[in-house]
Amino acid sequence: MITNDHQKQTEFLKECLRYDENARCQELAQEIIRMQRNERCVQRAAWLMAVLTALAVALLVYPAILLENFPYSVPQLMVNLVGVLGMGSLISLLAFLVLGVIYRERLNQLREESRRRVAKLLETRLGNVAPTSVREGFIRDRSRGRARVAADDQGSPAGFDTAARD
Repeated sequence: MITNDHQKQTEFLKECLRYDENARCQELAQEIIRMQRNERCVQRAAWLMAVLTALAVALLVYPAILLENFPYSVPQLMVNLVGVLGMGSLISLLAFLVLGVIYRERLNQLREESRRRVAKLLETRLGNVAPTSVREGFIRDRSRGRARVAADDQGSPAGFDTAARD
């Protein structure tokens, strides 16, 4: 089975949610599983409709190109059935594509909620996060025993002041 980064990240989030005993986290993991299943089902249905649309187009184009007197040599009922099949499958294909976009958007919302819950879980279990930028803390220069502090709000390297620290 081929998995992309989106699927790998979703699987990782589901695994992280299992560490929380909260009922909402378990519901969230189940809802993600359900949305993934629905999305795969819609993708398969859209693929089937694309194949049926291509088949209907081929069945209409084939006699039009290869037969000399196309409208008169093919029964009208067959042309109508193939046309209805093509139009029905094309409309269904568009509906499935829209439904797939809706499912993907809902899955993205669930992933974002999962990220927030996992971050909250890690924060409660591991404590507060260390500073991530230069503005929030000091960078220690090991060779001279000095620390550099950002002088402006942007934290740019050009705006560093050097202060002695013991």
